[in-house]
Amino acid sequence: MSQNEISNHYFQRFINPLLSGACAGLAVDVTLFPIDTIKTRLQSANGFWKSGGFSKIYSGIGSTVSGSAPGAALFFITYESGKYLLGPECLHLNSRYNSLSYMVSASMGEIVACLVRVPVEVVKQRAQAFHMNSVQVLRQTLRQSGWRGLYRGYSSTIMREIPFSMIQFSLWEQTKQSWARYQQITTVHPYQAMICGSFSGAIAAFLTTPLDVAKTQIMLQDFVDGHQISNSNKSVIPIRYFNTIRSIFDRKGLNGLWAGAVPRVIWISIGGAIFLGGYEWMHTSLEKCFIQ
Repeated sequence: MSQNEISNHYFQRFINPLLSGACAGLAVDVTLFPIDTIKTRLQSANGFWKSGGFSKIYSGIGSTVSGSAPGAALFFITYESGKYLLGPECLHLNSRYNSLSYMVSASMGEIVACLVRVPVEVVKQRAQAFHMNSVQVLRQTLRQSGWRGLYRGYSSTIMREIPFSMIQFSLWEQTKQSWARYQQITTVHPYQAMICGSFSGAIAAFLTTPLDVAKTQIMLQDFVDGHQISNSNKSVIPIRYFNTIRSIFDRKGLNGLWAGAVPRVIWISIGGAIFLGGYEWMHTSLEKCFIQ
């Protein structure tokens, strides 16, 4: 490959997804933070009003601002690299396997991104549910549980994010391709990618709400009312993921498993439009500017 081809390849696989993902992640998380706070409080074991209701809906935004850009950047670097390595350019597979490559790439992206996202999510959700700022939550979590406390719910987050991203990104890519074929163009415009992102996000959000409820309650364990709970009380919400889902169903039925579904679907539908549409717009714009 020529020097230009090497530079373009490096830009496409790393620099472009890093910059585009960081900007898109920061934009969506800051814009929709109040809806996320309401969703977290609806899913809290303490209930919506005891967790703060509509007050202090920006509690925890500090951790979000510091973590959303690197988390999204890591995701898209991994996702775009996975798509390339598992795509027809490298493996020469039939196009009917494209959905599988999107699912695997999105799963890989989530596993990597959650190394940053989970500590941010733990601090953010505890701040949202217990009327504390991000610094207070971080100090108390480190004092009580050390660094491991910041990864409370890592497995449950992965178990939520992988199914969610497999659904969202395979739907997003396929709807974009279908729309492009219908219009007889190579790629859709960014505003069309935004509509596809909203649709795919809404479907994925609704289907994975029970996983999100369980993840939220696991992350809030050991921190009821901002204080560490004793070992005797920890059995109220079992730590094991599927036991948590069963416990929620036993206590509250299907309504408990789909608690916060409406704000979650609204939040992720709008968020999918901003996140994926913004990513597509930024990605296309940078490509036009820098690809030689």
